[in-house]
Amino acid sequence: MRQFTLLFFFFSFVSHAQFRLNGIATDALTKKPLPFASISTENNTIGISDIDGKFSLELKEIPSVFWVSYIDYNKTEIAVNPNKKFYLIALSPRTNLINQVNIVPKENPALAIMRNVIENKNKNNPQKKGSSFQFNAYNKIIITANPDSIKGSIDSVFIRKKSKIKFSKIDSSDYKFKKIIRKQHLFQIEKVSQYQFNNRGLKETILGTKMSGFKQPIYEILGLSLQSFSVYDNRYELFETKYRSPISNNSLTDYDYKLLDSTNIQNRKMYVIYFKNNLKATGLAGLLFIDQNNFAVAKAIMRAKGVLDITGIHEFDYLEKEKLWFPKRKIFKIAKGKSNEDIRILGETFKFDADENDNSASRKKGASDYTYLLSETNFSELSYNIPVKIKHHSVAIEIKEDAIIKKESFWEKYRKDTLDIRSPKTYSVLDSIMSKKRIEKKLFIGRKILTGYIPLGPIDIDSRYFLSYNNYEGFRLGLGGKTSEKFSKIFKIEGYSAYGTKDGTFKYNLGFATRIGKFSDSWIGSSYTDDVREIASTSFAIDKRVFKLYDPRPINVSTFYNYQNWRGYIETKIIPKTESIWQLTHSNIEPKFNYVYNLNDQLYTIYSITTAMVSLQWNPFSEYMQTPNGRLEVEKRFPKFTIQYTKTLPKFIDNDFAFGKIDFRAEYEKKHLNGQKTALLLSTGYAYGDIPVTHLYNTSPNNLTKDRVMQRITLGGNNSFETMYFNEFFSSEYLSLQIKHGFKRVVLLKKIKPSLVLVSRMAWGNLQKPEQHVGIDYKTLDKGYIESGIELNQIFNGLGLSGFYRYGPNQLKRFEDNLAIKLTFVLNLGI
Repeated sequence: MRQFTLLFFFFSFVSHAQFRLNGIATDALTKKPLPFASISTENNTIGISDIDGKFSLELKEIPSVFWVSYIDYNKTEIAVNPNKKFYLIALSPRTNLINQVNIVPKENPALAIMRNVIENKNKNNPQKKGSSFQFNAYNKIIITANPDSIKGSIDSVFIRKKSKIKFSKIDSSDYKFKKIIRKQHLFQIEKVSQYQFNNRGLKETILGTKMSGFKQPIYEILGLSLQSFSVYDNRYELFETKYRSPISNNSLTDYDYKLLDSTNIQNRKMYVIYFKNNLKATGLAGLLFIDQNNFAVAKAIMRAKGVLDITGIHEFDYLEKEKLWFPKRKIFKIAKGKSNEDIRILGETFKFDADENDNSASRKKGASDYTYLLSETNFSELSYNIPVKIKHHSVAIEIKEDAIIKKESFWEKYRKDTLDIRSPKTYSVLDSIMSKKRIEKKLFIGRKILTGYIPLGPIDIDSRYFLSYNNYEGFRLGLGGKTSEKFSKIFKIEGYSAYGTKDGTFKYNLGFATRIGKFSDSWIGSSYTDDVREIASTSFAIDKRVFKLYDPRPINVSTFYNYQNWRGYIETKIIPKTESIWQLTHSNIEPKFNYVYNLNDQLYTIYSITTAMVSLQWNPFSEYMQTPNGRLEVEKRFPKFTIQYTKTLPKFIDNDFAFGKIDFRAEYEKKHLNGQKTALLLSTGYAYGDIPVTHLYNTSPNNLTKDRVMQRITLGGNNSFETMYFNEFFSSEYLSLQIKHGFKRVVLLKKIKPSLVLVSRMAWGNLQKPEQHVGIDYKTLDKGYIESGIELNQIFNGLGLSGFYRYGPNQLKRFEDNLAIKLTFVLNLGI
């Protein structure tokens, strides 16, 4: 069976249209198709042919005529026959060409226009020209299909067995799908928002939202960035992927432009410019409608084709008083792309055939081949250049408490048109199905499991404590958890208990907390812990809980200390774009290795430490969503900073030592437009005063003290020094830098797709008062430390291999002592 190319065009987005106008525009002489020809009707509907010259307009009324035009061709008028399904339009080239712009001779006229667009960006950008604005927006997202595109037949399936073709089964999936899709959409969301902008930025406040099948919506979906709000940004975002904009400051070197035609929008003359990325096949392509008077964008069509065919459309309304084109409508659509890989859209898997130029084996198209996602947003009630006061401006999206309980009268107020005949049925049917099959509850349980918890009534069991291993405790068996929202939304109890099969001792923790601020998600609590910890390990108290089925590095650790710890704390997000913990702790410390701390000739093998600490994570460039359930980081942006200050309290609750520690970490990631990623991690710490080895820095080593390379093969850690031996170096002050560059995965075989990552790590450190530490051998990092290596991750089913080499001032004499080979494992849970 030939591969079938499913065509979705730029303006075929109204699901309740009553008439479809289909055709193809060609050159009358060469018979070649004319890509991006303009199609217009008497009621000012404007459409564009695709790259193959084909067009499809869905209209509410049947026009009497329509026009097709193309730059340097004669405009053609065609009478509409309501019974005609397809129009073949042949345009004749003009013999007397006219200059439509004042251009340099022999220069592409589109370049002259685009230079003016870029030069006048700030004058035409609503967020640059004006100081503030406010408007309301109604958004509707559906996952659906056109029932007329689906054959809907009941097929007989035959198989070949022993050179004979035999009947296997009846396939009625297409028939059932068409029957369903005629009555309803597959999924539907409605949302009404208020947008506000001033010198502090743009904020969306969601006033109402409905999500088919869910009493409480999945808030992460509402935070998805489907397309950029502004077309004037240097980076244009389409389905959470950023592309260099065709009107960015340096776009003229990245894009090819062509002047296609001239047209009118709101009685203002427009240039129609076609653009296409000339550096990347999967980059942006599309159309810009440019006002001939002020070179502002009056309409934009952005398209990216790959595994998905994604289109973003921006329409504008001309404000005569402000002499400004302001957004009035956004459309976003995902359809079949050029790959036959299965894809996921909002959690739903769809199978798509490849394009005709794909030589892979074809298959019978299923109903989901015709499925697409469509989002449409209409703006209203605009106030421009008036004072706007934004509450909680540090939150990019805020969902009102009553947003999910709005009455039907609220929705009727904001809907531009009445719902199509399938939309109301979508709500009633999906609400019934979700309730009957308890989908919402299953989703809730699934989300808990993916974060490491197993919900059991009012308690969430923490699967991290079930089983782990290290060289000191052996196998560590345990059970832990916390109370869930079902128990209380303002109180929580958490704890765990564990037993080490090698050291033969029990460890445990018990804590209580109460919420003291809902919007800031502030908690005050206390806990008691009796457990063990790796010596000289650096940890930030504010670090978020990360669930891992395994943690490779601690498997090799053998040097621990016991701590009995009382802790009181306040945890809050009250400072914009930060999370912080403020705590007071008292600990009794007992090293579980041969060590004595000598302070002024007084020897300590067991000691007490009382500290005050603040740990703060600051993500100044990230975007946050405030939901009725708490705050979410919906868009992670870099750099991110973490700082922690710890100070002992002399003569307070039997504190033995006086010291302080300042720890700092900066993280940066950049996802390149070609699919590669670069990551940098800068860490530093400074400890001053009288501080025992348990609280110094070891810079995260991960190499076993074994004679042969093969004996040292273990699992690679996360940001650890793979060639540095355990307990080899200790520091009271250190600085480390790690650089990683990951390339796109390379497909060698169907299931073998390795990911190449280049890694370099370097560190420097120093140790004050080395004479205080007795009984343990170590070196210092005052000469520096460097290692580099290669990771081949996810070679097969998440398994990979890495190799690192140590060089520089601390290089060892034997070559193989500087070499480390590690296994890697990347688990992709799809979150």
